[in-house]
Amino acid sequence: MEIWINPACSKCRGALTLLDAEGAEYTVRRYLEDVPSPEEIRAVLDRLGLEPWDITRTQETAAKELGLKDWPREAGSRERWLVALSEHPKLIQRPIITAEDGTAVVARSEEAVRDALGR
Repeated sequence: MEIWINPACSKCRGALTLLDAEGAEYTVRRYLEDVPSPEEIRAVLDRLGLEPWDITRTQETAAKELGLKDWPREAGSRERWLVALSEHPKLIQRPIITAEDGTAVVARSEEAVRDALGR
């Protein structure tokens, strides 16, 4: 299991605390430092069953500067979104846990973290 985190994020810290309390084995990826490529983001999205706009933090300054709220949310625009997330990793929703069964979850709640632990 791997968890993508921003150490400054309280949701990320809470997820790590829960994983530790449950004795889970996991790898931490500080995705602001170890920035995922568009291909890695695509692979995680496939595991999540989501589109890039579904995991985009649209209230971030970079999102507003890019005008993301006006970008089309359709298959033809998917690559543009992937590149934006890779070039501006702060836009990626967090934490994201990739589970052992090949799935992933956006683990913003205790229930979501527990869901990932059960996979």
